[in-house]
Amino acid sequence: MFDDFAQYIRQYAPEITDEQMQLIRSRSALKKVRKRQVLLQEGEVCQYKIFVLRGLLRTYSVAADGSEHIMKFTAEHEWMTDPDSYFNRTPSELNMDAIEASEVVLWTHDDYESLRTAIPEVNTFSEKLITKNIGDTQKRILMNISTNAEAKYQYFINNHPGIFRRVPLHMVASYLGVSRETLTRIRQGQLVATKG
Repeated sequence: MFDDFAQYIRQYAPEITDEQMQLIRSRSALKKVRKRQVLLQEGEVCQYKIFVLRGLLRTYSVAADGSEHIMKFTAEHEWMTDPDSYFNRTPSELNMDAIEASEVVLWTHDDYESLRTAIPEVNTFSEKLITKNIGDTQKRILMNISTNAEAKYQYFINNHPGIFRRVPLHMVASYLGVSRETLTRIRQGQLVATKG
């Protein structure tokens, strides 16, 4: 399993040596995750930075009324953590679990930070990853405050077609911040427009 991660990281940091890759491997934990298995529960401190080799995870919060608000889907070759909890060692306000049976690579905070210190290429890659995540978050916030439900839905299916086909409709609705009924209406309207 780790060889898949090694291939991924060498796409972005080809200068990493075999010796450095062995160090990364020694600080990594490989884990198989069952469908619906919880990786982080609200109130716990986030222990891991997670890289998804295979499968699909989600990050979400639960409101007082029990409704779920999905923040992010994390599919193959994507990263997941609760950055505030992970870096500041504070209780998380989020939950993380597996939508599908998955295979992941895990790093504790101390192990990942030691890799960033020991291997400059890992540090550079991490900085680029953080910048990309901030940009993605800003785009999502702008989309949520400046467009209607139809535009949010279209953006999601255009930019995440693989995820759209893998998750139940109620999860897509939660991610978009609309009711399932609204999402059903939007989809039916698009089907009618396509046929017409």
